[in-house]
Amino acid sequence: MKAIILAAGYATRLYPLTLNQPKPLLNLGNRPMIERTIEKIEKIDEIDTIYIVTNDKFKIHFDGWLLRYSSNKSIKIINDGTLSNEDRLGAVGDINFVIEQEKIDDDLLVVAGDNLFKFDLKDLISVKKEKDASILAVRDLEDPKLLSHKFGTILQDQDKKIINFEEKPEEPKSSLAATAIYLFKKEDVQEIKNCLRENPKLDNSGEFIKYLISKKPVYAYIVKGEWFDIGSKEELIEADKKYGGNEY
Repeated sequence: MKAIILAAGYATRLYPLTLNQPKPLLNLGNRPMIERTIEKIEKIDEIDTIYIVTNDKFKIHFDGWLLRYSSNKSIKIINDGTLSNEDRLGAVGDINFVIEQEKIDDDLLVVAGDNLFKFDLKDLISVKKEKDASILAVRDLEDPKLLSHKFGTILQDQDKKIINFEEKPEEPKSSLAATAIYLFKKEDVQEIKNCLRENPKLDNSGEFIKYLISKKPVYAYIVKGEWFDIGSKEELIEADKKYGGNEY
């Protein structure tokens, strides 16, 4: 099994903090947030390699960080070759870029580099084995209004199979928010290329889930505990308070 951490965005909403620093390397509690994600991936015995996909602007930052970081997994920094927010590949494009460059033909865990969470990623492995299908981690925010214009929203059946996905709907049909945490079966990994062939301008990774559920069964795993999707300075400050505090 392989893992990809998505870290190729330009985080323009956090300028000037991220003008010359990639968001996943911002400190939370005096540690880069990406290290908290890696520590959770390191606990998964089945994973042998972690790919961190970044861009040409920030690759040197990740190279310098990796020189100082020690892991029990092989970690490889992948440069997607982009230089600005305008020419970025997007999440789906970056996943596909790594798959093709590294010739990945295996089960694949994908985690956004700006997601912070408490739950154990090993739980996804158990659910995947039980369902024999790809898994999307979701969070129940309890009030659908909290999802409006902010999160991808899913509907599931009684067996927790995802039957509908909407990206940041105005009027969410449920309180289940999609996280950017996915565990794809080996067979479903190849669907990413097919999806981009049919939708070449696809950006958000949730839109791949929308595509995939039309082809294959995909199941939801409802996570417990804190989860942050850090897209704004306010969310960064809130997460930082939870993890020990710097003054942003």
